[in-house]
Amino acid sequence: MGRGKIVLKRIDDSMIRQVTFSKRKKGLLKKARELSILCDAEVGVIAFSGTGKLYDFASSRLDLFLIFPSLKVNLFYSMLNIFP
Repeated sequence: MGRGKIVLKRIDDSMIRQVTFSKRKKGLLKKARELSILCDAEVGVIAFSGTGKLYDFASSRLDLFLIFPSLKVNLFYSMLNIFP
């Protein structure tokens, strides 16, 4: 027996929303890492929290965000312009 379906809508309570983001982010990054290991695939994930904090995962050995930290800042401001 599976879990019931949930309605996808914005969570109004900011504390519950942050906890949900944290849990789902952890699961998403875990799945990305598993996919890269199991399928020998190059996987990249970028997520911004509601407060604007950036979280990323890259399966490549060459992580450009570590070499060029300014890319994170530029990417963040670019995303702000794309998504109002």
